[in-house]
Order: sequence, then structure tokens, then C-alpha cells
Amino acid sequence: MKKTVLITGASKGIGFALAKKFLEEGFYVIGTSRDGKIKDVFSKDFTVIKLDLSDVSSINIASDTILKQFKPIDILVNNAGIGPDLDMEYPELDSFNLTLNVNLTGTVFFTESIINFIKKKVINISSKMGSVSMNSNTDSVAYRISKSGINMYTKILTNRLKDKINVAAVHPGWVKTTISENSNENARLTSEESAKRIYNFINRDFDNGVYWDVETHSKISW
Repeated sequence: MKKTVLITGASKGIGFALAKKFLEEGFYVIGTSRDGKIKDVFSKDFTVIKLDLSDVSSINIASDTILKQFKPIDILVNNAGIGPDLDMEYPELDSFNLTLNVNLTGTVFFTESIINFIKKKVINISSKMGSVSMNSNTDSVAYRISKSGINMYTKILTNRLKDKINVAAVHPGWVKTTISENSNENARLTSEESAKRIYNFINRDFDNGVYWDVETHSKISW
């Protein structure tokens, strides 16, 4: 029987590349997108679910649909995220609220709605920008705070579920994606390269609750 992985934010970038990688490796893949569409993936082992993490009703509908059709799920990859304030020096209220709603609040409550049906692993795609001890910058306020929050949620889930499933926060590397117009000009990894490294990390034994950099293959300081 095929293992099932659920990947949020699978319509482009790292999430899209991850979905394709898991399909290539023989998984059944559930991918979410805000409009319920994902182009250029054609497989009987792939299902698209509409999910807008900034909308509570969308979260409820998506989780109900997933649990009715697919439970249990082996792996959850919380990949969906936005960064409208990346590289901006000062926060702006609307983008600040939207960033936290998607990257943190929506991710937490979507996870909580299905967590009892996850069998093996929860992977939260975080960022080095969420590290408190490593931060010496003043830009990207909402994005940094949202990723710090996801790191804390990773530790909370680890403590709560340590005897049941493994949880990790993963920095995907410096990746050439569309999340920001400016931050990725000199990025070292393509989405496909990052996805391969994330896949390899997920499918090995790792320390429960680890904060991991798949580019340098090393732990990150919280």
C-alpha cells in the first residue's frame, strides 16, 4: 500500500517540486493550493485540495475533505507560506496580518485539525530567518516573526507527540523561488534541488524536534 503525503502550498516553487519528487518515489500525494488547481501534474496518485490558510472556512472545508477521503496520512509537510514584506525595513499592517495569518495562524490551525490522523511525521518548512539567536537583521519583520512562531510550534508538537510521531522544522536552503523579487537573485539552490534534499531528510531518521538546514546538512540554533 502506498504511503500518503500531504503537502500544503504545492502549486509552485518548493511545494510543487516536492509533490513531483514524492510522486516519483511512489507516494500518494495530496497537494493544496489556494484556488484548488495545480498545473502540469498528471497522475492517478495525485489529488488537489483547495486550501486558503488565511480563511478559517477554507481550512475547515479542506480538513473535512481530507479526513473523509484520505485518513490516515503518513506525512504532513507544512510548506505553504508568503513573504510580502521580505526585504522591507518596516512592517506594514495589512501585509503583516496576512503573513501571520497564512504562515503561522492558518498553518497551526490546519495542522491541529488533522494532527490526530498523521501517522509518522510532521515537517514544518521554516527558515533561518526564524532563528532568534542568529538574527542580526532588521528587515522582513512579519516573515521573521512568522517563522519564529512556526519554530515554537514545532517544539510544542514535539513535546506533545514525542511518543507518537516525529516533528522537525526545516530550512530549505537559499532557493530560487518567486516568494520575493529581490531575496533570491543570488540563491544557490533551485526548487528541485531543495525538494530533493528535503525529501532525503524526511525519509531518514532524524532527532525529534530538530531545526535543520538541508543546504548545509546541519542543525540550526533556535
